[in-house]
Amino acid sequence: MKMIIAIVRDIDDERVIDALVTKGHRVTRVASTGGFLRRGNVTLLIGVEGALQVQDVIDILHKVCSPAEPNHHRATIFVVDAHHFEQI
Repeated sequence: MKMIIAIVRDIDDERVIDALVTKGHRVTRVASTGGFLRRGNVTLLIGVEGALQVQDVIDILHKVCSPAEPNHHRATIFVVDAHHFEQI
């Protein structure tokens, strides 16, 4: 299992979450702030089973996130191993 941590601009969060949920991905949204100008960001936590789903999430982010402004990114994505997953 993999955990994808995606930091997207707050103007994109609803479209990204809708696109991910439509494709069957589970998403947890965490409000966050960062960067030089303290622009609004949203951190998304997305758990997936394997490499194909990781690529699917990355493809969705590429497609849905708004074009970047100069010197800014559309999204920052971390993919980490999740050795244990449990829902209670």
